[in-house]
Amino acid sequence: MPKAEVERLLTAEEVAERLQVKVETLHQWRWKGKGPRAVKAGPKFVRYRPSDVNEWLEAYLEHDQEEPAQTPPAA
Repeated sequence: MPKAEVERLLTAEEVAERLQVKVETLHQWRWKGKGPRAVKAGPKFVRYRPSDVNEWLEAYLEHDQEEPAQTPPAA
C-alpha cells in the first residue's frame, strides 16, 4: 500500500495572509464554523491543510460571492 503524501500544514498567519484577512477574522470564522476546516495540532495549535483552504475558496466562488457553506462538500 503506497504511503499518502502529507501536506505541509499552514499556520493561521499564513492562511490569513493568503485570504487577505486578519488572523482575528480567521479565528472568528473558525469559532462560528464558517471558515476553512482546521486541524488541531495539540491543545494550543491550529493548522490548516492547503487543500482544505483551496476547497473552501472554491465553494465560495461557486456560490456567486455568497457566504460559503460551513464546510465544503467532501470530494
